[in-house]
Amino acid sequence: MDLRAMSYARGGVLAMGVLYDYFRAADDAAAVRLMDELDGGPVAVSGDGPAVDAIDLKGIDPAVVLGQLVSFVRGADWRVDTIVSGLLWSGDEQEGPRLVSIDCATRDTLASIDDAQVPGLPVIEQIAALARRARDAGENLYCWCCL
Repeated sequence: MDLRAMSYARGGVLAMGVLYDYFRAADDAAAVRLMDELDGGPVAVSGDGPAVDAIDLKGIDPAVVLGQLVSFVRGADWRVDTIVSGLLWSGDEQEGPRLVSIDCATRDTLASIDDAQVPGLPVIEQIAALARRARDAGENLYCWCCL
């Protein structure tokens, strides 16, 4: 099965109502500082806000959907702990927003996805490109999420 088939295997069902922005930052402290500077998440930053290399992947949660992609690329079975993440920051306890770190092994696996493997799948192309930019800059990946 190729990456295109894997993306369709889920039936196109995405979690509705949950926003996920993925971005890169130098380290956990820099990512948390951004939370104080941003209103509406990394992607919603206006032209006069801090510059953030971020992508909006509505419904693409790190644990399940992104974890399935990472498992597929690694040729392994998906497990709930495929992606190692840690809660770094939280707004409201019930609805967020929340900021989680994503481990470097996941970043590197995503960065290894070649655009030729996923023609016409912009979501995968976007997360792979962000992961490559983070890896090449020696930065980490983070996920900001909010209900």
